[in-house]
Amino acid sequence: MKLLITGSESFVAKELIRKCNGKEIEIIGIDVLPKEKSEFEYHQIDITSNDLSQIIPDELDAIIHLAALSRDPDCKGKAYECFENNVMGTLNLIKHAKEKNVKQFIFASSEWVYDEFKENQSKDEDYPINSLSLTSEYALSKLTSEINLKQQHLNGFCNVAILRFGIIYGPRKNNWSAVEAISSQIKNGDKITVGSLKNGRKFIHISDICSGIIKSIGLEGFHTLNICGDKIITMKDLIENCEKLFNKKIQVLEKSPNEQNLRNPDNRKAKELLGWYPEIGIMDGIKSIENFL
Repeated sequence: MKLLITGSESFVAKELIRKCNGKEIEIIGIDVLPKEKSEFEYHQIDITSNDLSQIIPDELDAIIHLAALSRDPDCKGKAYECFENNVMGTLNLIKHAKEKNVKQFIFASSEWVYDEFKENQSKDEDYPINSLSLTSEYALSKLTSEINLKQQHLNGFCNVAILRFGIIYGPRKNNWSAVEAISSQIKNGDKITVGSLKNGRKFIHISDICSGIIKSIGLEGFHTLNICGDKIITMKDLIENCEKLFNKKIQVLEKSPNEQNLRNPDNRKAKELLGWYPEIGIMDGIKSIENFL
């Protein structure tokens, strides 16, 4: 099997490539970052470049498209840069994938394409999304690319799997989610300030994200899948698990104790279609990042 992975120097891609080792999978990686040595075929190139046609081989098994401006702060107030990278870059990849008869296109989207979650509300992949309600340039760019991929598939483009990732955490030195940030504050301090202890997300460990990507390789047709954790982890849950792991009790200050902000995407479709299940619970997940805090 031969795969092309965009954004191959990213956090997700590095773990994905590690998981592919030993599976008789040949990797072609592309990224804008320089790389002196590589265990796989590597090309320093922008996804908006027309030179991609020289890199993508004919009859490639899949493009796994991870390259993007992937954090909301990187896109905030920068609509042109955001859409140039995340939308036009994706369209450029689609164009070259069609020319080379690529068999499958796997697109890394985000749970942020879902607008506000009301109390106790769960949203599956069929939940209607009002694009006019999205205030995030990042979220809108991902949703736009999802729509472009659907249109291209209806017009004869290859198999497409859109993976809406939950809030990812894992062993890394920067670009932390709330899991790494709060864990670090508890490990290294004696007090912490949060918005509300009731706020919660379906955090997902990087290892489970990459398992979901691998499970989606070869999926036929057009599918959108939520790849997220099984359980909402509130700030209270996260703090209590960190206190237990680090054997300490800290002072917690709440700025908005009466507010509650929950995001609850439904991952049942990924389980049923892929046979994929998140395996790393929050306590084991925190243990895996301890040395990076």
